Amino acid sequence: MLNKLIISIVLSLSLNVSAFFPSLDSFPKFPELPKIGDFDPQSLQKYYNQFTDTKPDLERENRMIGEIEDAVMDGDVEYLPLANDQEVFSIFMETEAEAPKGGVIVLHSRGYHANWDSVIKPLRVGLASKGWHTLSVQMPVLDKNATYYDYVPIMPFSHERIEAAIDFYKARGIDNIILISHGCGAHMSMSYFDKYGDDKINAYVGIGMGATDYKQKVIKRFPLDIMLKPVLDVYGEKDFPGVVRLSESRKALMDISGNKKNAQKVIKGADHYYKEDGSADNLIKVIDTWLSNLK
Repeated sequence: MLNKLIISIVLSLSLNVSAFFPSLDSFPKFPELPKIGDFDPQSLQKYYNQFTDTKPDLERENRMIGEIEDAVMDGDVEYLPLANDQEVFSIFMETEAEAPKGGVIVLHSRGYHANWDSVIKPLRVGLASKGWHTLSVQMPVLDKNATYYDYVPIMPFSHERIEAAIDFYKARGIDNIILISHGCGAHMSMSYFDKYGDDKINAYVGIGMGATDYKQKVIKRFPLDIMLKPVLDVYGEKDFPGVVRLSESRKALMDISGNKKNAQKVIKGADHYYKEDGSADNLIKVIDTWLSNLK
């Protein structure tokens, strides 16, 4: 009788646990990383989010800033303080709205700059017209031929830049802080959230998330399943194949987090760079509408 009672309790517990916790098979599986020639990307996983001997190309970054700084017409150049008396270039645009909605931080994609004509400048100017303060921040760069795998080791250098942008708004009494990032900027954001969580922002928007290079896989699963704040995953209908292909697994991870305000949107006719007529405007409209409805 006692044995039957124990078996009954164990079966009952098993059924109850399975009702609350899905099987491991239902979780998105992380892809294996094939070698590329003699290079084994497993080494990137081993040291993910750790500082290594690889450093950003500060000379190239300074050249890029020198080329664009005097050409900034919409907004004001701001140098945000970093550790060791360093600074990072950014562009702040204050909205003219009587009741600002909050502050948006904009992170550009791989190898570009804070006033990039594709995606970034339209975003920072367009969202300012919708009632948001915008701050576009220069991200670390490498040689123009560098790939996603080359950028993975320098992603920790983006963390203090994100923190500096958050502090910029906090110092101005702006508490509704949104982080928006595109392409490799999204990889850097995910790296930041993986290490520090998302408690310092109010919402996150990832544009073209998961973009890599030919035969290169995302090094580590995005922490979308453990993010507490609302997430908008938006991509173009004609985006890179990898971005589109991974959209289902990103959605599955967002569903695991349980935040009912999470959303995934597709911009019709848009590619990864939103160069088609009207696609950037549609992107801005989708983002502003989603953010404005969070309250």
